[in-house]
Amino acid sequence: MANDSSDFARSMAIATSGLRAQAGRMRVISENIANADSTAQTIGGDPYRRKVPTFSSALDRTLDAQVVTLGRIKPDQSNFRVKYEPNNPVADAAGNVKYPNVNSVVEMTDMRDAQRSYEANLNIISATRRMIQRTLDILKS
Repeated sequence: MANDSSDFARSMAIATSGLRAQAGRMRVISENIANADSTAQTIGGDPYRRKVPTFSSALDRTLDAQVVTLGRIKPDQSNFRVKYEPNNPVADAAGNVKYPNVNSVVEMTDMRDAQRSYEANLNIISATRRMIQRTLDILKS
């Protein structure tokens, strides 16, 4: 029973690391979406640059298992969107305004993927809890 209970605890801890990583991913996605239509604060300056989260696996020595962590958050090096808006206060001499390189469709797709991964990890925790409860019920009877 000792090994079974530690396996349950390890499963829940590993799934919890997935929850944390996906929550961090959602934070980055929300930052990207929130800044999708912002402009630079100075004339000819660069606007917000999209951020891309990365994940890494790490050995958790207390669990003796690989867990996932949110890795470096890298800037997306793709080009900014440019619109001709000569009346915009931050337009350059040619009347162009740079907008962030955030594509709402890509962000929504990433958000959906993060949501599914989060739910999968949550389901692991729920299933593990049900298994523990059923084991305890069997031992009581």
